[in-house]
Amino acid sequence: MSTTGAILCATRGGEASYHAQDHAIALAKARGARLVFFFVADAKFTTLVSAAIVVDVETEIEHMGEFLVLMAKERAAKQGVEAETLVKRGVFSEALIEAIEETGCDTVIFGQPKAHRRTTLEYLETLSTNLASEYGIGDDYRIVQADRAWKTPYDKTN
Repeated sequence: MSTTGAILCATRGGEASYHAQDHAIALAKARGARLVFFFVADAKFTTLVSAAIVVDVETEIEHMGEFLVLMAKERAAKQGVEAETLVKRGVFSEALIEAIEETGCDTVIFGQPKAHRRTTLEYLETLSTNLASEYGIGDDYRIVQADRAWKTPYDKTN
């Protein structure tokens, strides 16, 4: 591996995430960089049910996340790239900061959000700007989207 920082690929798994995963795999291979597939088990949608059910649901989401990042890891291996996996519980933006700190990454890859999803392009752009300003991430830190890549927040060029 090179001295290049790690690449963190946030994924929800499944076919919709393949483009972002493939981009992360290709970038890791080209850079000789460490690759980490990342999933967040966020069960906040369960706030209206009892605590015991929330714990069960959160555990199931976490297990599903482990399966999904292992699938991504296998896809990377088939392309000659060794990858790691990381699954966290909680709110995505907070878990992402923890993951960035733990992995020492300098590149984060997101998939392209679907129009009908809660996660929007605007949310990801705001999140990337906040990563740079609130957490002191410098010019070399990159947020990459499925078909778009930019340095955050300084140079939003492809």
